[in-house]
Amino acid sequence: MGPYSEAKQLQRAEAIGFLLKANPQLDPVYKAMWENKLRALSQNEEEYNRRVVGIFKDKKREVVEWGQ
Repeated sequence: MGPYSEAKQLQRAEAIGFLLKANPQLDPVYKAMWENKLRALSQNEEEYNRRVVGIFKDKKREVVEWGQ
């Protein structure tokens, strides 16, 4: 996840919207999943950062030793 970008969030929303409109035959389960993803997109930087912290707060960085 990179820094918050309103343009990127808009791009994601448009892509999901296009997917939904272009596929009216989409299985109801998948349609509901994509509608949920669309509603769940962060609306501002504060919300985005809160989610990033929630996802990564318990993760440990792993060092990869190359060529050892």
